[in-house]
Amino acid sequence: MKKVLLATCLLFSIITIAQTSELSQNALITDRPDATESPYTVGKGNFQIETGALFIDDSFDDNDIKTTVYNTALLRYGLSDNFELRLGWDYINSNTKFRGREVFDATGFTPLLVGAKIEITDEEGWIPQIGLLGHLRLPFTAVSEFKPEDTGMDFLFSFDHTLNDRAGLAYNLGARIGDDRSLEYIYSLAYGYSITEKIGAYAEVYGFFPESDQAGHLWDAGMTYLVNNNLQLDATIGTGFQSSNTNQELLFSFGFSYRILKK
Repeated sequence: MKKVLLATCLLFSIITIAQTSELSQNALITDRPDATESPYTVGKGNFQIETGALFIDDSFDDNDIKTTVYNTALLRYGLSDNFELRLGWDYINSNTKFRGREVFDATGFTPLLVGAKIEITDEEGWIPQIGLLGHLRLPFTAVSEFKPEDTGMDFLFSFDHTLNDRAGLAYNLGARIGDDRSLEYIYSLAYGYSITEKIGAYAEVYGFFPESDQAGHLWDAGMTYLVNNNLQLDATIGTGFQSSNTNQELLFSFGFSYRILKK
């Protein structure tokens, strides 16, 4: 479930679609569909909606664990040219079966995500574009089945390098406090490639290093289609590198992002 929240907080790290072609140089830059967050904000007065559906199969041994996120909503509003406010709220179903017998099934909202992002530096030469973002997860906004005892939080430094006029490399480094109040370090690395002026593809690895458990590592890949400068469609598929702490068999998502420009 933590991976769902991270994924829904879900960068479109292949910002090359929005920045490396003349046609789409003013296109929106999104934080979906991958796990890597972009260092870019939406711009002063602009409002951006990023949403979609997500399915995760975490089944292992005799446990059949499936999570369906019906709405991975992220709302972003630019207070200035380099600072934005962020709200995220997922509506999900989580179902667990043990040896074919259902032991848990619940549907409802997870904790509301409240946060902000700021652009720190612009890319210049070997210096990447750098951003900083952080969130709080408010327990009282979730249904009882998904309500943690304490407020969760995370922060990330986000970096982006333009490799050439078609390719880009983005990565995140940060930490979060989960439901058990222990600190967990997180990372991601994404490579994006602009196939055409409207079609992009990416691949990434991401994972976490808990203080009280073993690390887990995952990967995903996907494609995006830029309908116009303010509307983008996406699809993603992924899985985990199998370990004692990562049992993800399948991740699949699709969605869209839409920007409303300041008049």
